[in-house]
Amino acid sequence: MAPAKKRNVSLAETAEKSVKKAKIDLNAKVEIILESRKNANDVFDILEALESEKEKDVGSAVNACSKLFCTLLEKKELFLGKLPGEEEAVSGESSAEEKYQMFMRHRYNSCVELLLEHLSHDLHGVQETALCCLMKFAAAEGKHPLEDLDWTEHYSFPRELLQSVVDRLLSKTTDNSLLISRFQEFLEMEDVRYYVMSSIRENVGKVMDKNKGALLPIFQNNVFTLMSNISIPSQESELTNFMVQQEDKHEDWKAAKLNEHKRVFERMWLGFLKYKLPSNMYKKILVILHDSILPHMSKPTLMIDFLTAAYEVGGAISLLALNGLFVLIHQHNLDYPDFYKKLYNLLEPSVFHVKYRARFFHLANLFLSSSHLPVYLVAAFAKRLARLALTAPPTALLIVLPFIYNLIRRHPSCRVLIHKPTTEGEVLEDPYLMDEEDPVQCRALESSLWEIKTLQKHYHPDVAKAAMAINTPLSGKEDDIDEVLEITTHELMERDLKKSQIKNIALEFEIATELLKGGGNVLGQHFCLD
Repeated sequence: MAPAKKRNVSLAETAEKSVKKAKIDLNAKVEIILESRKNANDVFDILEALESEKEKDVGSAVNACSKLFCTLLEKKELFLGKLPGEEEAVSGESSAEEKYQMFMRHRYNSCVELLLEHLSHDLHGVQETALCCLMKFAAAEGKHPLEDLDWTEHYSFPRELLQSVVDRLLSKTTDNSLLISRFQEFLEMEDVRYYVMSSIRENVGKVMDKNKGALLPIFQNNVFTLMSNISIPSQESELTNFMVQQEDKHEDWKAAKLNEHKRVFERMWLGFLKYKLPSNMYKKILVILHDSILPHMSKPTLMIDFLTAAYEVGGAISLLALNGLFVLIHQHNLDYPDFYKKLYNLLEPSVFHVKYRARFFHLANLFLSSSHLPVYLVAAFAKRLARLALTAPPTALLIVLPFIYNLIRRHPSCRVLIHKPTTEGEVLEDPYLMDEEDPVQCRALESSLWEIKTLQKHYHPDVAKAAMAINTPLSGKEDDIDEVLEITTHELMERDLKKSQIKNIALEFEIATELLKGGGNVLGQHFCLD
């Protein structure tokens, strides 16, 4: 056994030495290529190593490529402008200097293509290494452009390279969430973020139009993951971190203007949201909409079409869509007359059992907090909730009852639902129309909250106690429903089953100490009395 162990150790050492040797050889090749142009063909060995199947070999090759081509960019030894084909470059009448620059530019392009392919590699380590190298190339190209700056603005930024990176990140077949989270580091740079947003918009339009708007769950999830990582600064003075510093007219650069960031941000999101989305995607977007999207848009009201379409999906998505609509109504003066009608129709038995129950009642409480709402509307909500309460679970009832009481406190005119004078011979029939979708026509004010009186006989003591509150005049202070929004059935049962602590009860103010100590006289006195 001993010789075998020794042999295994020696094999491991040999493998480690070979890796180190390969790394040393690649670094040595970089040195001799930079030292003399006669060794230019050695670049093929580096590119060959870049295609290796071993992660360590690829890592060494990426480091070598990074050092080689960043140095060539800095020395301006790569061909500038429109690059001729390889055959044309060799057979042309160009000088030896130009032919060398064309040759190395072609090798640089080959290196970039290989790195872009590695963004789809099976190993995350290779993906991450390739991504960092590509962004290093982008920074180097920004400082030393490979194209003639003959456009009007004269701003140097490697837009094509960044577009290629974004296209690979937004894969249609592979979930790139992990790699995109690594890319977030680069999105903190203002110019990178600006051009990434433009690239996303172009990519989404191209891919979705090619597929005629059909659902592409993996692609759309990659797009959402990348976009949700984009955060726009609140003030233009915060735009200070740039990957490429423009020497001339920096203050006029679009990437340095906050309004331009907001405009591109808005176009990016609208371009993505105009297509049909997977149902789970609606929830993800609507949850972050009011905090992470609407505040950074130039015209938030442009989201009305998406929010209306999201409401039609139904269920919890409709509720979350109403939250976005409420923000537009409250903060951006959007006129949406059917808002409360839609909210009223969301009140169904299923609302007590959905995942977003707590969020629903929190938002509904916010929507109905205004004291300027018409009394018939508030009465309709109170009555519908009371009717639904007849079949609701105890955890929901502990929310619904205080909710109804708060509505009555805010709108004293609704007290008629509690104290309604009756006349003899009146037919005992509830005029309320439960199936009516319009709260104006449901005749809630003609009814009463007899359902709460029924709940006073509920099997759960906490519910019965809460329902008893309607027997006495309601105080002016509203109940805080936030304390019970998150309560679960398990927590309610645990609270009921928990044994109450038995406290010691004092029987005498002074503890007797002489009763059993020499107590003959005491006992004798008792016997004598008998």
